[in-house]
Amino acid sequence: MGSYTNVEQNTDDMIIGRNPVLEALKAEREIDILYIAPSERGLTGILGVIAARAREAGIPVKTVDERKLSDMTGGMSHQGVIATAAQTHYLELDELLAIPAKNPLYIAAAGIEDPHNLGAIIRTAEAVGAAGIIIPKRRNVSVNATVYKTSAGAAAVLPVCRVGNLASAIDTLKDNGVWVYGADMNGESLYKTSLSGSLCIVIGAEGSGIPPLIRKKCDGLLKIPMFGQINSLNASVAAGIIMYEIRRQGL
Repeated sequence: MGSYTNVEQNTDDMIIGRNPVLEALKAEREIDILYIAPSERGLTGILGVIAARAREAGIPVKTVDERKLSDMTGGMSHQGVIATAAQTHYLELDELLAIPAKNPLYIAAAGIEDPHNLGAIIRTAEAVGAAGIIIPKRRNVSVNATVYKTSAGAAAVLPVCRVGNLASAIDTLKDNGVWVYGADMNGESLYKTSLSGSLCIVIGAEGSGIPPLIRKKCDGLLKIPMFGQINSLNASVAAGIIMYEIRRQGL
């Protein structure tokens, strides 16, 4: 079964039922996640068509049981399928890079699954004047209702780019003159690193950090010095410290 612990229980953000979901897919509406409950015969018939269309569109498909769908809809008839609608318009990477900005600062999320963390990162990124945030389509929370609310409206202002392959996106950033730094406890001290020019800061998940492939793609790694007994920070707090140090250096 797929994980669904971070689903916002708000039917205003949902497309419920087989025909409504299928029509939304045909219309290419921006959908974050498809939740589907297979019948006893599995994903056959229209449910199979819906799942296949969603996967072709790069939409994450999570298999759940019917009881979970009933909980999500408050008992409404769901016919075995629910789609959560995107809370923001996602840009392509080339669209994000085309936005005029002097020495732009981008933030890339690499495996952040807590929507409160992503929302807080977006809020701080907008506050420091970042050019945009980049999130992968898979293994990372999207801009759902919780993220949107936690961002205090910043998700409606800050450009959000969603990419299919974060490693490839980093290569594209580098090709466009952007230096990429990852937040990692084994890196160089944030306060001893010169941070200027066009930058992208990669923030990984709490606990596991930045995935190995993404870490190798970074031009450098940054650590925040710790002076207590706990050697790690909340992802959004770490992101905020790094973003404001970059802005401090540029003052």
